[in-house]
Amino acid sequence: IRDLLRSKEPRCSLKLSAVLCDALHGSVQDKENSPMMRAGETPAGGHVSARSSVLQQVCVCAALCSQVCKLYRFQTEDHRWLLVREQMSETPLSFSLPKQLLSALIREHTDRVAEVKALGDLSPHWDGLRHDAVTHSLQLIGCYQQTQAELHSASCFKASSSKSDRHLQFIPTNLHSQRMEVFSSLPGVWYEVITFGAPADHHQAFKHGGLKRLLIKHTDHTHSSAPFSRDESCRAKRLLAAAAQLQPLVFGLAEQLLSADESDSLPPSLQTSLFIQALNDDLVKVALQDMNSRAGSGSSHLHGNGLLCEVSPGDQEGAPQDDTQNREEEWDRTWVNVGKSLDCITAMVERLQERQRGTERDKCPSLSYTSPSSFSSSSSSSWQEQLLPLVVTLRDCVREAVTTARAAMTFVVLQGAVAATVARGPTQIVQRRHAVFSQGLSAIVCGFMLKLFGGLEDPEFLQQLLSVGILAQFEGLLSTYGEELGMLEDMEVGVADLSSLAFAITEAQSERPDDLQPTLTGAWGDFVVEVPLPSESFRSLPEELKAGRLIRVEPVLFNIGINQHQSLLKSPNFFIHPGIQSLLDLLSSLDRSIEAKKRKNVEVLWLAASVCRKVNGVRLTSCKSAKDRTAMSVTLEQCMILREQHTLSQQQFSSALDNMRRDGCRTENVQKNIGTRKFAFSSVQLLTFPKLYRPPDGSYG
Repeated sequence: IRDLLRSKEPRCSLKLSAVLCDALHGSVQDKENSPMMRAGETPAGGHVSARSSVLQQVCVCAALCSQVCKLYRFQTEDHRWLLVREQMSETPLSFSLPKQLLSALIREHTDRVAEVKALGDLSPHWDGLRHDAVTHSLQLIGCYQQTQAELHSASCFKASSSKSDRHLQFIPTNLHSQRMEVFSSLPGVWYEVITFGAPADHHQAFKHGGLKRLLIKHTDHTHSSAPFSRDESCRAKRLLAAAAQLQPLVFGLAEQLLSADESDSLPPSLQTSLFIQALNDDLVKVALQDMNSRAGSGSSHLHGNGLLCEVSPGDQEGAPQDDTQNREEEWDRTWVNVGKSLDCITAMVERLQERQRGTERDKCPSLSYTSPSSFSSSSSSSWQEQLLPLVVTLRDCVREAVTTARAAMTFVVLQGAVAATVARGPTQIVQRRHAVFSQGLSAIVCGFMLKLFGGLEDPEFLQQLLSVGILAQFEGLLSTYGEELGMLEDMEVGVADLSSLAFAITEAQSERPDDLQPTLTGAWGDFVVEVPLPSESFRSLPEELKAGRLIRVEPVLFNIGINQHQSLLKSPNFFIHPGIQSLLDLLSSLDRSIEAKKRKNVEVLWLAASVCRKVNGVRLTSCKSAKDRTAMSVTLEQCMILREQHTLSQQQFSSALDNMRRDGCRTENVQKNIGTRKFAFSSVQLLTFPKLYRPPDGSYG
């Protein structure tokens, strides 16, 4: 270590393990005369407790594994020394989260099969849709179960050479955390980028394009957007369950009433009231409206027996609007009749009981469908004779209400099942979409966890999570030609799907690594990742986060192709001007750069990365396999950070960039992927690269 600090050579090629790097970190910080301040001091001049530092390290170690470290020393413009630690790590999330996603998808489709099978008898048209939905789900279940079984014996790393393997379809390619810790006159500051191969389905390949093209071509737009939300589908299932349980209950109570006499007490009516409240739901009316609108286009109508039946457009010609209105009026009248029937039975029972006690009889309100004679009988009439007509009327009204509600809710559930299965396209496309989402999921969760662990002592960051969520900025380096266009189309859809993801912070049972692993809950389109924290860290969070407030994700994608397939353009000599510090200035510059008519406009990537760091976002960088172009990007970003944030001298900028590319962690990344330490570039290919993205001589071939 002494030789390293005294050396005039700006780099050190020692390969240190993570343990040695951590030991170096502590020993250097403890030195009074080192270029770093003593441990425990923060950039703001505050102090972070040793216990907090230990907890943070525990959390980070649970999220990362197989670390590789490199150390550098560079000179600043004011002739101070920067000690830089570059660290590249794998993560167990590469496999653990895809496994959890597969389990969640299997559960979701298994539940859907059970739900639609429980709908009972349907018309041939709707039974055909149910059969399609069940077949679609069963195919996915079988495929995912096979994939899940094959992943149990896998490691925590997927090399670029395995990106087309079928059983690794859901695993991100070459996923790593690329971290840089900088020591100068301030204590260590961490900068992080998550690197991984562009989330794409290499197993199915790109002969017919990527997800964006495939979804446009194969999605059933008739059913692709479900007319009912997930909450409404859940309500429909509850209503179906209520109808199945409460109709027999009402009929049983009616039988008890008929078998009683004037001296008996009334059967309990609480469950009858629950029946009224459960089935008299606005969702039934909404479903009836949608059913009749589809009937107007020849889709279906409600048969008298409660089944959904298809009809031809000719049968409904000129009448769909009137039929919709009539159906709604019938539903309203049904519930009026149910209520009046209950009122009349209650009144009649009270009259009979009063008569038995010799009290004056009250008049019963009449019904449009009930004869007034039902309410006036001689004193010698029996209890059953007086109540039987009213009970029969109630049972008829209840049967009609249940039949209509059951058909409407069946329609809601079936529409949701169709929208979630066959309407999304063939199973190959759905599987492709799930696989692409899975790859992005592992990467974004890793980035969020590292960002969270580093910000536990920052109240502003925690408040930001509550108010606006977390920005996830994906940087793509793919060209828009050939297979890479298909990869980009996959990536675009995958990044968009991540917008439905949310995070929640939970309290870990212990500080063991297994208890600090994230857990995936929910269903497609509504997944939540629960990130556990040690109890001590969890207790220091804002109350809203401790209560389970969801943290939304805002993913954005910027892609600029830099390889030979894009047109040749000389590299712009661009750096973030020191005066551009505010977020508004950065956003304005980014907007102008996007609007500029330039090819290979890498300024967009640099500005987007600066904006992301400014708002404490998660940075993710991808190319085809995160091996070569990604290495050029992250090393350039590291050196630009050193220049802009830590006053790395201009004379040392190029030297630092070459050192990181020649002997840094990314050469180790190439080695573990393809067995050589040289980047896979040719001299002719590099002529088309922007200058700052070219590796030094001897590092490629």
